[in-house]
Amino acid sequence: MSDDSTETLIRKYALQNAVFFKGTANPKSIVGKVLGENPEYRNRAGELTPLIESVVSEVNRMQPDAQIKALGELDPSLLAKEKKERVHELPELRDAVHGKVVMRIAPGPSGPLHIGHTRVSILNDEYVRRYGGKLIARYEDTNPEKIDPDAYRTIPEDLDWLGVEIHENIIQSDRFEIYYDYVRKLIDAGHAYVCTCNADDWRGMKEEKKECPCRNLPADTQSERYDRLLGGEYGEGGAVAVVKTEITHPNPAVRDFVALRIVDHPHPRTGSIYRVYPMMNLSVAIDDHLLGVTHVIRGKDHLNNTLRQEYVFDYFGWKKPVYYHYGLVNIPDTVLKTSLIKESIASGDYSGWDDVRTGTVRAMKRRGIRPEAIRRYWVESGIKSVDIQFSWDNLYGMNRDLIDDVSNRYFFVADPVRYDIDGIDIIKGKAPVHPDHPERGSREYLLDGSKTVFISPDDSKIFCEKKQIRLKDLCNLGYGTPAKYAGNDLSILKTGIRAVQWVGRDSVKTDMIMPDGSTVSGLTEDVILNECGSTVQFERVGFARLETVSPDAVTAVFTHR
Repeated sequence: MSDDSTETLIRKYALQNAVFFKGTANPKSIVGKVLGENPEYRNRAGELTPLIESVVSEVNRMQPDAQIKALGELDPSLLAKEKKERVHELPELRDAVHGKVVMRIAPGPSGPLHIGHTRVSILNDEYVRRYGGKLIARYEDTNPEKIDPDAYRTIPEDLDWLGVEIHENIIQSDRFEIYYDYVRKLIDAGHAYVCTCNADDWRGMKEEKKECPCRNLPADTQSERYDRLLGGEYGEGGAVAVVKTEITHPNPAVRDFVALRIVDHPHPRTGSIYRVYPMMNLSVAIDDHLLGVTHVIRGKDHLNNTLRQEYVFDYFGWKKPVYYHYGLVNIPDTVLKTSLIKESIASGDYSGWDDVRTGTVRAMKRRGIRPEAIRRYWVESGIKSVDIQFSWDNLYGMNRDLIDDVSNRYFFVADPVRYDIDGIDIIKGKAPVHPDHPERGSREYLLDGSKTVFISPDDSKIFCEKKQIRLKDLCNLGYGTPAKYAGNDLSILKTGIRAVQWVGRDSVKTDMIMPDGSTVSGLTEDVILNECGSTVQFERVGFARLETVSPDAVTAVFTHR
C-alpha cells in the first residue's frame, strides 16, 4: 500500500471516530482499525503512529459539519454507525409462576431514598414486571428514634420517579398486634421465651453456647412474663421476648435472637400507644408469610437474617420464599448516610435532601440523571453475590446515551473576559441547536452597533499568546484592544488556532451549581431562555439541567461531562 493510500485510510477512520464521538477522534482507536484491516502493517506500527497523530490532530480541528462532509466524500458507508449493543437480562427466578410472583421492598422511613436504595427497588420491579406479579412496599418503621415523618411521603415520590410500580403499601407500625399474637403462639409452643437477664450477660452466655436462666422456665411462667411485658410492667431494657434457635449453632449470630423489645420513645404515627416493638427478623418473617411473598432479593449482608427468619417459618410450618442475596456495593465519593444529611440540612450546610453533594434520588433528579440510566445500571450489575464498586463514570455514560440526543447545544462562558471588535460593521453567524437534528433549527447570531463578545479567561490567555482566535460559528479575530475582525476562513483551524465558545452582549447571567456544591458563574447565550427544566449541553463544558430561567438570571445544575 502506498503512503498516500495509507494516509487516506487513516483519515477515513479518524473522521469516522470523530463523527461518532462528538468531534474528537482518539488516535488509539485509529491504530486498532488500521492494523485490524491491514495485519501486514504490524511491523510498521511504530512508523504509523506519528502519521496517525498528525492526521487525527488535523481532523480534530475541523468543525463537526466539515467532518461529516469529508467522511461522506471518502466513504459514505462509514456514516452508518454499526451498533452492537449487548443485551443484559436478569436470570430467571427459581420456581417462579407467571402471575403468582409476589415480591417486596422494605424501605425504612428515615429519609428519602438514595442511590444505594434504588438497587433493590429496581431489581424487584424488573422481576415483577417480567412475571406479571405483585410488588409490595413495606415500610419498616419499628425504630421510632430514626423515623422522619416526611419519609412516608418522600419515599413513594422517589419510587414513582424511578418508575417502580407499587401494588400495595404496608406500614409495620399498623401491625403490632399481629406480631404480638404470633409471639404468644411461639411462647406457647416452647419456641420463644421472655428474658429478664442483663443484655450484656445474655449475649455473653450466647457466645459461650450457654442457655440463659430464663430460657427453659415453665410455660405458665413464660406466659405470665409475656402478659407483664405487654402490660407495661417492665421498664426499657427490663425484658425482651426471644425466639429460640440452637444455642450451640456454629454461627453465633444465629443463636437465639430478640423478637420484641421495650422502647420508651414516641412513634411519629402511633405516639405512645405501643411500648413493645418488634425486631426486624420477627416482623419480616411474619409479614413475608402473611403477604404471600414468594421471592426475596436483598444484599448478602442479610444472610444471617435469612437464617434467623427461617426458624420462624419452620416453627409455623410455613413455606419459605426463594431467597437471593446479591453482593455488597461500595458507592464512593458521595454522602449517603441519612443522619449526616439531616444534620447538614438542619445546620444550613446542605440546602435540602436534593443537595447535589448527596447521593439521594432527589439529588440525582435535580442534576438531570435519568431514572432509565439508574435502572440500566442495576440491571447490568445483576444479582450475583460478588461485591462490586459503584462506578459514577459508568452511570454517567449510560445517562449520556439518554440525554445527548435530547439536549440542545448552547455556549456558556465562565468568568467572562470582554473583547470589543473593530474592523467590520456587522457580523453574522449561526450554529445548529443540535448537530444531529437540523429540524430543530439554528441559533442565529447578529453583532452590530457595539460589537462585544465574552470568552473565558483560559481562552483569553491563549488569544493573547497566539494573537489569533476563532469565535466558534462566527468569525476569526486578531488580538488587540479592541480585537480585530479577521474574516471567517475556517482553514485557520488547520494552523492550530483554537475555536472557542463565546457569548455576546445579549447574554444571560448564569450560575451553575457543581457536584461539590460550589457555583461557577458566567454568561449564557440568551436563546437558552426557552429551555427551563430541560437538560442542555454547554459545548465543551458538559451537560446541565436548567433549574430556573428568567431574562435576568439562569440557574443550572451540572450533570456530567
